[in-house]
Amino acid sequence: MKKEVLMFLSNGYADWESGYISAELNKQESEYKVRTVALTSDNVKSMGGFTVVPDYTLDSLPAQYEMLILIGGTGWNDNSAITPMIEKCLQESVPIAAICDATTFLAEHGYLDNIPHTGNSLDYLKQNAPNYKGEANYIEKQAVSSEYIITANGTASLEFAREVMKKLEGFPIETVEGWYNFFKDGFYQE
Repeated sequence: MKKEVLMFLSNGYADWESGYISAELNKQESEYKVRTVALTSDNVKSMGGFTVVPDYTLDSLPAQYEMLILIGGTGWNDNSAITPMIEKCLQESVPIAAICDATTFLAEHGYLDNIPHTGNSLDYLKQNAPNYKGEANYIEKQAVSSEYIITANGTASLEFAREVMKKLEGFPIETVEGWYNFFKDGFYQE
């Protein structure tokens, strides 16, 4: 039986930020499968116009899952209801991966104050997360992985996917790095 990875989507989610990682985790040979979570059972529409019917709501979560992935987008001001799920993940040592404005949400709620992390930029976090106090731990990288939280900026969906695969440990590191280099460099290097 495949292990579930939950991907939280809200209206206005950035569909490209979920593309690389959901495709890799859902491959037939993967030991994982992605299931979507939303605030309600209503359809969720991406920035690109894709409509998703969520597999779960915050009230119908499975008892066990391997990771929570938070996809960025325009709806993060309205997602405070996910805070208990984030707290539960941290209490149970379930890794969390956040990209773009999902990272800003984590910064605003104090989850990044004491761990190495990144985001859209330090100035962006300070401007859009007034309660953020983690400036000393900010790293100017596309993606940063700490013990239980992965963060990435909105231009780093490929690096984000690489860090998620490394954290899940269901993929040999050589395979992950080969995959990353192939998609980063393409068939033809310019």
